[in-house]
Amino acid sequence: MPSIPPAPILATAFAVLLAACVMPTKTPPQTGPEDFEAYCASCHGLDGRGGGEMADVLDRRPADLTRLAAGNGGTYPKGRVMAKIWGYAKPDGTTVMPSFGPLLEGDMLRYDAGDGIATPTPIRLVQLAEYVERIQE
Repeated sequence: MPSIPPAPILATAFAVLLAACVMPTKTPPQTGPEDFEAYCASCHGLDGRGGGEMADVLDRRPADLTRLAAGNGGTYPKGRVMAKIWGYAKPDGTTVMPSFGPLLEGDMLRYDAGDGIATPTPIRLVQLAEYVERIQE
């Protein structure tokens, strides 16, 4: 049986190793705080209290996101928050807040919003809602 000369084997191994070193890596996903700053802070403010730079030009003052749990009997309404961020409108079809769903699409996870049903949900949407939960007073 003929043997393969060591030079081609070494050259192939070197090429594979070099390719692995220069292959582009995926950009890490945004985190909840980064998405909040990018998509929410202009209206709700960096602190989430509703005093962002756009607040004065809006017809209605943005919600104070630090008081969502307080306004819901002490329980953070994560499912409603996620639906609002995603862009689900009120029953009459209106909403003041724009939809951010398409901006948060990407990798999914199975998420149970408290109804016992694990639903495929964008990771960034969950991270953003969890960040808003962490800023509750």
